[in-house]
Amino acid sequence: MLPLESESEARVAILMAVLNGEKFLDDQFRSLEAQTIPTIDIWASDDGSSDGSLALLKQWQARWKKGHFQILAGPQRGFAENFRSLMMRSDIEADFFAFCDQDDIWDEDKLEIAVAQLSQSCADQAGLYASRTRIIDASGNPVGVSPLFRKEPSFRNAIVQNIGGGNTMLVNRRAWSIIREGARRTGFVSHDWWSYLLVSGAGGQVIYDPTPRTGYRRHEKNLVGDNASIGARIDRLRRLLAGEFAVWNQRNIDSLERCEDLLDADSRKVFEEFKHIRRLIAFTALSELMRSGIRRQTLIDNAALFSAGMMGKL
Repeated sequence: MLPLESESEARVAILMAVLNGEKFLDDQFRSLEAQTIPTIDIWASDDGSSDGSLALLKQWQARWKKGHFQILAGPQRGFAENFRSLMMRSDIEADFFAFCDQDDIWDEDKLEIAVAQLSQSCADQAGLYASRTRIIDASGNPVGVSPLFRKEPSFRNAIVQNIGGGNTMLVNRRAWSIIREGARRTGFVSHDWWSYLLVSGAGGQVIYDPTPRTGYRRHEKNLVGDNASIGARIDRLRRLLAGEFAVWNQRNIDSLERCEDLLDADSRKVFEEFKHIRRLIAFTALSELMRSGIRRQTLIDNAALFSAGMMGKL
């Protein structure tokens, strides 16, 4: 990908999954309209909304002046498949690609900053940008921030943890070609975790911005991706003990096995190590896991990871 002369030359494609988002869509689109990047194409996939979402999408389509605005019919098989239906499309072309939820509020310079960081650091390689999120309530008031991750992003981290919400991600063309090929081959647990896995696994660069630039709206219908609250952390522990973490890992393994040729040599080695460790239990599993360098981001999360390994629930 040739370097852009400035962020203002970049064309950004925004992939938005919509389902009964009438209450918050206007806020989201106003924040997209206010982006300092001038050229933005919208690809909105409505997954069978029964409220006024489709009508709102058509209203915004009529007034959108920053680029193309396409409204698509989603597959109606869940949010992951809705995003996947967008990720597989060959007619979505741009310099950069961003995932978008229906109910967040973006800082006006979010895309400009992400484009600048990818352009400066990843001009000749696959690059993915992600950041912390600012947690907002149903009324848009700030109530907190997502956890700050300090360890360098890597495939050894991605194999057991996603560090970036899809609503914070921006990827360049090289990364998008990998993500699109992966989506064409297989489904996945979630579009953002899958993107982190593939880009890091292919030897691309993952940039983690510690500054929140997206208002993630927490409300009764939107709990996917909530990592900040004490309740969410307790729920993750409960799911781990119930074996749900192992189910997610197995799904990721099944998907990665269909895309193993997209991974670089080091990531393929880590992948094989992880599959081997999952077959072990007790202190043998703990020893191998510690030796492997496979880690989550925080001390508490690693304690949970090691416990899962010892219990055979990895």
